[in-house]
Amino acid sequence: MTAGAPPPAGGPPRARRLLSPLLVTLWVLLSIEGAGGLVIFLARLAAGETPGETLHVLAGALLAPVYVIYQWRHWTRVRPWRNRLDHALGLIAAASMAGALGTGLALALPWWELRVVRGSAESVPYPPLWSAAHNLMSMLVLTFVAAHVATVLTRETAAKPGR
Repeated sequence: MTAGAPPPAGGPPRARRLLSPLLVTLWVLLSIEGAGGLVIFLARLAAGETPGETLHVLAGALLAPVYVIYQWRHWTRVRPWRNRLDHALGLIAAASMAGALGTGLALALPWWELRVVRGSAESVPYPPLWSAAHNLMSMLVLTFVAAHVATVLTRETAAKPGR
């Protein structure tokens, strides 16, 4: 590509991927889950309440299949495994996400039983071990997804000519 020449039709592949409906949906749901989870975590510690609990459960139920589809497509594009920092961080992020989604499902069961089956508004008796594991996995997701994305973007910026 020469200086001043228009970009190729459709833009570069990365730009198209970053704006794909699947990735945008994933980021929106992950943002709702991350922000909502932090609100629930802090409110539960400070006041013993869980504001936004229903939204968090429903967004998590939507996030799970979106994440599985995204991750499958992502892995089929970036494989095979490379001994690089971005791959290691991505693996930790993916494992953490699997843990967060799995423990979230375990926590959604008592929520479903109390809220939907019984129609009760009383406090959900979440199993402490599952709740603690979910909180830890969720914090790891936020940390390692950010680290993975930052590493990929800085690696590619550093690889550009003239840098």
